[in-house]
Amino acid sequence: MKTAAATQGKTPKECEVLGLEHLKSAKMQSLRTGRIEQSVAKLAKMDNVARLEVVIMDRVPETMHQAVIRAYDKDDKPVEAILETINILHETSDVLIHDFPVVVDNRSPIGKH
Repeated sequence: MKTAAATQGKTPKECEVLGLEHLKSAKMQSLRTGRIEQSVAKLAKMDNVARLEVVIMDRVPETMHQAVIRAYDKDDKPVEAILETINILHETSDVLIHDFPVVVDNRSPIGKH
């Protein structure tokens, strides 16, 4: 995604990816990753765009995510945004507690919170 932003258009663009900092490992749906890269490239080709952000947010936790691709001009004013979806399969809290002999689960049951 950063490469697409840096190489498209007349001027290379800065591209920041946010929202994946907490993932140590994950499997991403390759077809959707390509669509996100195409959206980044489309915005990077715009002459009035100076910088891009790709923000990955939960849509359906643990599987479906959304990418919010935002383009800003040289004055940091919003130019255009594109929404995409991507499946990211990543670990649940079980990987953090698997070796603890005692686990107190104070969460409410799914659907009853």
